[in-house]
Amino acid sequence: MKDVHGNFDPALTRNVLISIKGLMGTDEDGEDIELVTGGRYGFEEKRAAFEYMESELTGMKGTKTRVSVEPDEVLITRSGTVNMQMIFAEGRKHYFNYDTPYGSMTMGLATQSIKNELGRDGGRLEVNYLMDLDSAMTTRNKVEIEIKA
Repeated sequence: MKDVHGNFDPALTRNVLISIKGLMGTDEDGEDIELVTGGRYGFEEKRAAFEYMESELTGMKGTKTRVSVEPDEVLITRSGTVNMQMIFAEGRKHYFNYDTPYGSMTMGLATQSIKNELGRDGGRLEVNYLMDLDSAMTTRNKVEIEIKA
């Protein structure tokens, strides 16, 4: 893996099965989404990176998602029909532009916790965070990702 932020050396990555469970909602209601897809995964020196194509289920068909995991930070980059870069760092808030075919908006992420159990053969990653749209309408979110060779 040449660059943990998305540039993969094919010799150091492998095909994997990626299972993603997303929970999103306000205090009144919530929505769950689950996606199982194939992708590529690499691990080197406590850093992991994986990528996959989104589907109609996520509402982002035609978008490639790349996830880079450092010991204290997770970076998600999406490109295609949806373009964005999200940074998750425990105890910190980051803002990003969410570009869709219908327009752009500014969103904020306040990461509450990151649980990283990724290793050479895959593993689990869990991120809990609050997300807001222009500092209003906050949702509680949790994403659980499991990677199997």
